[in-house]
Amino acid sequence: MKTQIIRTAALAHIRDRRLIQTRSVGKTAFYMAGGKIDPGETTEQALHREIREELDVGLVPGTVEFLDVFEAQAFGHSVGTALHMSCYRAEMDGEPRPTSEIAEFRYFTCAEYEAMDDVAPGSLKVFRRLVSMDLID
Repeated sequence: MKTQIIRTAALAHIRDRRLIQTRSVGKTAFYMAGGKIDPGETTEQALHREIREELDVGLVPGTVEFLDVFEAQAFGHSVGTALHMSCYRAEMDGEPRPTSEIAEFRYFTCAEYEAMDDVAPGSLKVFRRLVSMDLID
């Protein structure tokens, strides 16, 4: 069985030592803000497009900083579907607001996120990395 890989770009935006997570319409889990990389796009181009599409904000030039690639089982997909998530830290150029595809967003501490009924493994890896860097609680 061939492993399917979902390649995404994600934003690790921190406010008050908490990490933003978004919940899509019709879904129960909160995920990293961002999404799939389109053919011909760089990960950073995909990040800018996805954040505009999901949260109706841009990213402040000069603040976009590559964090790492996080790999995990893709939440909500069959076993053997892997997530390859290029994650960036950045500041937003305004107040985020959920667009039509996003039901809500929230900022979480690692403990608050881990306590949720549905937890995305890729997001959890980012939370744990940011805790280890003493950037979030």
